[in-house]
Amino acid sequence: MAIKTKFPIGQLLIEKKIITPEQLEIALKKQKETNEPLGVTLIKLGFIEEETIFLPVLAGQMGVDYVNLKDIEIPPEVLSKIPAKFASHYKIMPFAFRSNTISIATAVPIDIHLLDEIGLVVNYPLQSVLASEKDILEAIRKYYGVGAETIEKMMGSVQKSNQQETEIAEIDETGSEASISKFLNQILLQAYRDRASDIHIEPFEDNLQIRYRVDGILYDAKVPPNIKHFKDEINSRIKILSNLNIAEKRLPQDGRFKVRVKDVDIDLRVSFLPTPYGESVVLRVLNSTRLFSFEELGLIDYERKILEELVKKPHGIIFLTGPTGSGKTTTLYSCLSQVNTEDRKIITIEDPIEYQLKGITQIQTNPRIGLTFAHGLRSMLRHDPDIMMVGEVRDRETAEIAIQVALTGHLIFSTLHTNDAASGVTRLLDMGVEPFLVTSTIECFIAQRLIRMLCSKCKQPTKLNDQLLKDFEGQVEIPKDMTIYEGKGCESCKMTGYIGREAIYEFLLMTEPIRQLIMQRATVNQIKEKAIEQGMKTLRQSGWDKVVHGLTTPEEVVRVTKEET
Repeated sequence: MAIKTKFPIGQLLIEKKIITPEQLEIALKKQKETNEPLGVTLIKLGFIEEETIFLPVLAGQMGVDYVNLKDIEIPPEVLSKIPAKFASHYKIMPFAFRSNTISIATAVPIDIHLLDEIGLVVNYPLQSVLASEKDILEAIRKYYGVGAETIEKMMGSVQKSNQQETEIAEIDETGSEASISKFLNQILLQAYRDRASDIHIEPFEDNLQIRYRVDGILYDAKVPPNIKHFKDEINSRIKILSNLNIAEKRLPQDGRFKVRVKDVDIDLRVSFLPTPYGESVVLRVLNSTRLFSFEELGLIDYERKILEELVKKPHGIIFLTGPTGSGKTTTLYSCLSQVNTEDRKIITIEDPIEYQLKGITQIQTNPRIGLTFAHGLRSMLRHDPDIMMVGEVRDRETAEIAIQVALTGHLIFSTLHTNDAASGVTRLLDMGVEPFLVTSTIECFIAQRLIRMLCSKCKQPTKLNDQLLKDFEGQVEIPKDMTIYEGKGCESCKMTGYIGREAIYEFLLMTEPIRQLIMQRATVNQIKEKAIEQGMKTLRQSGWDKVVHGLTTPEEVVRVTKEET
């Protein structure tokens, strides 16, 4: 729309000595060729600047204010006053809401018809100001999002399909009728309250046993004996929740479902196994909203600094090692959350996906259709990732592809099932990976275990017995006047003396002496001895640090590090 002012804009600019008569004459000749507005021609010729000169002058001549949208931050409550589809259609941008009036930026602030149309939609008085159309369109993309008006239109024309989505059931102890559903809810609630990581439902010849794994130790759930008569109904209910085949009882089945307890989403991973007395079920309890910081994992200062430096590496492989249930996945997710920023593309391939991470592309392996770790890893490269996580390196093919990916400038996190960090080296060599590939790509092997922490409410000083002294002899320094603690047991910790777990770590960094030993195909003990000589703390030594600080007991450290010599 053409904007009419009191005086021609060219004459106005000459009067304000912004352009010369000669420049105006050149612009008028150019305008005849292009048929563009004079202001646009003057800007293209470089005689004036749109934002700092032309628009402020034009706004003054029209009797309205001028706003540079690039210089202001628009609050969300202002954006909510005008829908994206209207902002995009009318090319306007709301930027302030004061005294019950919306201030809008538009390229045609004196268009009465435009203001009337918008006023009918928003039901607020409007105050229009002049702004660059280019800046308005850029602000719409910035604040409403690319394609926001299209999404709004689609949302208005389609029915919500919540019925097709997986519902998250609210569970509590209320409920008027006795049913299998209510009993299962009670089992899940008790598991949540007891901080259980797993629920085991195991059929035997004359009873059905239900146990919770709390802090790595299994405890009997003490259910009524008559529950054995309802084992098939319990299994069927779990299968329905997990979208599994309730008629199939001869083959293993895996699934998952979600429940909500007091605004906390609990993800339950389900596994069925056939036994002579019926199906055995294990439900892995995962808090899908809970991610741990490095401090919460149990990393002490020097370990945290090492890990923080490792995750900043531009390329290479970081392996976590340890048996099943040692917390490797939790540590991996913590590492990923540290590096999960908008400027990084992160892809994972896992078996199974234990936690849903926002902003990260996660792939579930499916060997039945050929989607293995190796196949998925090859395809991931085509998606231009910066960082990748491979759930586990199980074979030579996966190991070699991961190494080739690391050589091309990617950072990879993965796991190996070995007892200590040094054994990770020999595991790769045993798979057939060449030593020079190990030394050129891997940054660190990190072994870890989970140890139970003393209950703060019932821990008390005690003496270190001679047998435990022998277990730590030659590995740690034990002051004669050292105070250690034990858990007496109380209601808070269910009389166990422990509550919660933290990880202990062993960091085998790829130093030059370690690389030389790997090239020589040295034994595990030779690599470990050299690493200790260079300052590596073993798992037992890491656990002893927590004993010294009164966080756990020597017995607990010995229990989880029995393979240490």
